[in-house]
Amino acid sequence: MPIQLTPKQQRLLDYLREWIARSGISPSLRQAAQDLGISHTAVAQTLKVLEEKGLAKREGRYGRTIHLINQAGQSAGLHRWQEVPVIGRITAGLPIYAQQEWEESIVIDADFYKGDHLFALRIKGDSMVNAGILNGDLAICKPRQFASDGEIVVALIRGEEATVKRFYARADDIVLKPENPAYESMRYGFDEILVQGKVIGIQRGPDVMQRV
Repeated sequence: MPIQLTPKQQRLLDYLREWIARSGISPSLRQAAQDLGISHTAVAQTLKVLEEKGLAKREGRYGRTIHLINQAGQSAGLHRWQEVPVIGRITAGLPIYAQQEWEESIVIDADFYKGDHLFALRIKGDSMVNAGILNGDLAICKPRQFASDGEIVVALIRGEEATVKRFYARADDIVLKPENPAYESMRYGFDEILVQGKVIGIQRGPDVMQRV
């Protein structure tokens, strides 16, 4: 039996479908309110009804993504893209997705980069060139506070400096290894390093994506 919608509910659903099909991401509630000429509260209330009727689903507290649900109960295929923050500075003690210092955000292919609460970090320097990670690239990262030997991670050094390097745990220390023979590996005490994420891919402009 078809789900019955009021004209206001149908209008919001059609708007979301058109926006996502055009841009690949969902609009903010503020943007929807502006485009539809209604209040932010009205959009939020109507969206809640669409969720209750199983036609939409919002991500968690920190997410800004709205998924439209198809008849099979899955996210509609047109919603392929995901907006992730580019972190300007990593703050110790906060989950990555709760960081306040966002430089910008980028849109990535959610079929290519899978995971929740992904974030991006802009690479500075050439210490990882042999791993195909160049100066200015955006490293797409999955939040994690642990690492296996050989993984490329985002590590916070002494609670201040974030770096992207290969991780190795030794008996007495942690080694962060660059992928450029011009740089030497650095050794740190276990209390000096906090793993913040695993690098899962690289974004270099709109047409270059690669998994790591």
